[in-house]
Amino acid sequence: MMSYCNTTSDGSDLRLHEKNSCRSPLLRNRNRRWRRSRAGTAVVMAATLLLSTTAWLSVVFSGTTTRCWLRVREWEGSPHSHSYTHSHSLPWIKKPPLYPSPPLPSLRSSSRNRSLSEEKEKLSLKHIVFGIAGSSHLWKHRKEFVRLWWLPNVMRGHVWLEEQIPFEKDRDSLPPVMVSEDISRFRYTNPTGHPSGLRISRIVIECFRLGVPNVRWFVLGDDDTVFNADNLVAVLSKYDPSEMVYIGSPSESHSANTYFSHSMAFGGGGIAISYPLAEALSKIHDDCLERYPKLYGSDDRLHACITELGIPLTVEPGFHQWDIRGNAHGLLSSHPIAPFVSIHHVEAVDPFYPGLTSLDSLRLFTKAMRADPRSFLQRSICYDWTGHNTIVVSLGYVVQVFPNIVLPRDLDRSEKTYSAWNRISHRNEFDFDTRDPHRSICKKPVLFFLKDVERQGNTTVGSYARATGKDYLKRKVFCFPHSPPLQHVSNIQVLGYPLQKNWHLVPRRLCCKINQSFGDEILKITVGQCGMGSLSSVTDSV
Repeated sequence: MMSYCNTTSDGSDLRLHEKNSCRSPLLRNRNRRWRRSRAGTAVVMAATLLLSTTAWLSVVFSGTTTRCWLRVREWEGSPHSHSYTHSHSLPWIKKPPLYPSPPLPSLRSSSRNRSLSEEKEKLSLKHIVFGIAGSSHLWKHRKEFVRLWWLPNVMRGHVWLEEQIPFEKDRDSLPPVMVSEDISRFRYTNPTGHPSGLRISRIVIECFRLGVPNVRWFVLGDDDTVFNADNLVAVLSKYDPSEMVYIGSPSESHSANTYFSHSMAFGGGGIAISYPLAEALSKIHDDCLERYPKLYGSDDRLHACITELGIPLTVEPGFHQWDIRGNAHGLLSSHPIAPFVSIHHVEAVDPFYPGLTSLDSLRLFTKAMRADPRSFLQRSICYDWTGHNTIVVSLGYVVQVFPNIVLPRDLDRSEKTYSAWNRISHRNEFDFDTRDPHRSICKKPVLFFLKDVERQGNTTVGSYARATGKDYLKRKVFCFPHSPPLQHVSNIQVLGYPLQKNWHLVPRRLCCKINQSFGDEILKITVGQCGMGSLSSVTDSV
């Protein structure tokens, strides 16, 4: 007999309904067991997923994992992770990179550690190492310039020559002499310069490699450069020696700055390089030289390598390259309101004081500098409304007496008594404010040059004598019947009071006061730092 479970009333197949209750009891039991096993599997899988998710979240948000993740992210953003890009953007850099990023943080951290251990001790000369560039052929003559400012047993540094010189009996009063390393391995292709520029540019790294202890600054200069040590320390104390710092000044000549760089420190005027910068240069400088064989001298090569490190020039107006010739009166009598630090090319200009040789003139110059380093060459302006005169004092150098009222803005412009190093004397040749000299002898100032200076307690007393040259006779003849200013005065005595130690941080032109009438043979003037309520202008009465 045919079972009804297999067919319908019309005889159609019931295979589509084999999961229905018309199945046999055996099949129904199997189905129940299979459904129960599938539900259990789902429960197990859900529990496993929950446990694994919980474990994953605990690992992700743990402190150790977070720190590891941050380190990975830091590595991805560091210059290390882009070394391939750098090597292709700068194809001239050798592999491995010439100055990879890891040493620079280490230099900085080591410098910071040195700074922290020394920060309680103020900067002094013992923290400075001088590197003086010289020539064995000129040293016998130029060592007299170095002797004027060098302080034995106080200063540290060396004179670097290209070859050994005979033993000197007076070596105790001078810095010791070192012979520079051989530079024949470096290329030099400039057609007008001299390969000695390669040697001199390496002085800073040779100084660094000597391993002198407790150094914060390396100061470079030439053997015809005169430094004011006290003001050098004061200026450098404004900066953090644990950072990479490059300090100096451009040239006075516009042509020189245009040819080399307006952002380059000229070596003759002095260059100050912090310890971390010298340390970085010691690692890249020789390779850097190979990239600049066409450059002219030493300071432009040094500037090129410092530029590769990304360090800009910090300009200090007290460093003087002095690319000038002739009569330097216009520059000396209009020194900027800033500490005088250095002066170069001292034998390329006329003697500073009339009637003296170049060397004797420099001896008097440095004597006045040592008497009061801070206020040396600083100016003050007095007005005599009765006599209609203007008196300008440049401490340690000259007192100018104008036969009329001259405003400070005009006096701040340097009188162009000189020419540039290239012998061009046009005003456009100089990168500072200048004015043409007076054509009329009757409008020119009467000059009183320093004769001697001495220190009395905490003040300095300078004696300035009237100059009696050609202008003195011409004035008597051509300016008659107008009498020259201070015709009865033969000597001006200037009493100078010391400046505060922080004057260089916010400098200001000095104030002066006339202490005696013009009828006397000796005119006395007091010069010092202006008081808070003093205007120091043409409105002040003398």
